[in-house]
Amino acid sequence: MNWTEFFFETNFGIFLFILGQCLLVTVLLLVALAFLMYADRKIWAAVQMRKGPNVVGVFGLLQSFADFIKYIVKEVVVPAGADKVVYFLAPMIAFILSVISWAVIPWADGWVIANLNIGILYIFAVSSLEVYGVIMGGWASNSKYPFLGSLRSAAQMISYEVSIGFIIVGVMISTGSLNLTEVVRAQDGDYGFLNWYWLPHLPMVFLFLISALAETNRPPFDLPEAESELVAGFQVEYSSTPFLLYMIGELMAVVLMCALITILFFGGWLSPIPGLPDGVLWMVAKMAFFFFIFSMVKAITPRYRYDQLMRIGWKVFLPMSLGWVVLVAFAAKFELFGGFYARWAIGG
Repeated sequence: MNWTEFFFETNFGIFLFILGQCLLVTVLLLVALAFLMYADRKIWAAVQMRKGPNVVGVFGLLQSFADFIKYIVKEVVVPAGADKVVYFLAPMIAFILSVISWAVIPWADGWVIANLNIGILYIFAVSSLEVYGVIMGGWASNSKYPFLGSLRSAAQMISYEVSIGFIIVGVMISTGSLNLTEVVRAQDGDYGFLNWYWLPHLPMVFLFLISALAETNRPPFDLPEAESELVAGFQVEYSSTPFLLYMIGELMAVVLMCALITILFFGGWLSPIPGLPDGVLWMVAKMAFFFFIFSMVKAITPRYRYDQLMRIGWKVFLPMSLGWVVLVAFAAKFELFGGFYARWAIGG
């Protein structure tokens, strides 16, 4: 038996092959997060006319790794009245759920760990569970400020998950599939970036971007971590490695949203210009661009009040996204606008 037969025809070989894929994606993501955090801090510094990280390594490139080592070697301080089991379980849940979401994200045609026909439902399921990590952390700390932060976060994440769900339903109707790879393939055509879903679903691109900021607790919607009101929100009693797991989970969720925007509206790995080859580099470049947008929003926008945040979510975004689903369903059913909203009907 050669290596090909072992890895593709035996149960243990298939298990090892999938495990290797998972580890490869996870390690690459974690290394990328280190540099994305550096980029985030540099962008913020540039907007404020500061230098940002510039000491550790060339141009400060190793600053994130230094911070990582610092968190690892610090003492883990547990509050005296904390529920220790839940206290340590919460950041682990937050981290693990943010990692396993990437199982269905296609990087290029065929470059996906699990090419599920219900990939979008999988993303819905995992993202809806992520709120538990925050709630458990706030409750287990046995302190009023983390508990208030966790309650805020639960309400906020659930509110904006609803609008994100309806926005994705619109894309799903246009594609006729729940498979994320099929969503990208439906955007392939002779006109490059003009074939992508950003054009037919243009209003929802902005709604999705703003909802993604709120869903991931990024400024200006970082109310669960509002330093001026709640010290540091749900994670105020955490230090060392548990705090690091929360931070990695939060940043990984932000990058996941960048990937989803890229796949749902901007053609995933497809080239914007006809004739240029498609590939994983386009996917990474688009994700980097949207991360830059996230960072700029963080640097230039003031924080919302909590009542404003909830009002926008329930009274503006929810009716708009629900109405858009109805319009897209109507346009797709009757193949209006030359099948612009029904790619499955025209084989786009």
